[in-house]
Amino acid sequence: MHRPEHLLALADRCETTGKPDRMLDADIYEALGFTVRRKPKHLVSRRAPAGGIYQQGSLWKALGTVSADIDVAVGLLRQKAPDWNWSLQCLAGENSAAFQALVAECSANGTCGALALCAAMLRAFASSDLGSRAGALLKPK
Repeated sequence: MHRPEHLLALADRCETTGKPDRMLDADIYEALGFTVRRKPKHLVSRRAPAGGIYQQGSLWKALGTVSADIDVAVGLLRQKAPDWNWSLQCLAGENSAAFQALVAECSANGTCGALALCAAMLRAFASSDLGSRAGALLKPK
């Protein structure tokens, strides 16, 4: 897993982007500790969007659209942190809808539910990583 600063920067990216993004999907998988192979840039076109594969055990699987599909985001969260509680709420306004997610007491917002959940999940991993580092520093040797 990446450093907390990287996870927080990626969470900010999830919150500020206006739409799902396949490059963001690859970055999220990498940040959560998966080995990712991205589609070569010369193969990316309008008909063949960016993407790639990730390694799970000895298998290689297609990257899920974690920034676009709430089911993929929930599946990734359950796989990486099965004990964590989470919630997602739609905040509908007059002109637009926004989403707010809460994962292990870390909240985030997004233009779609999957982005909000990804941002909150990344913030939760960053805070758990900070907590484990602080605990390791405070333990007597």
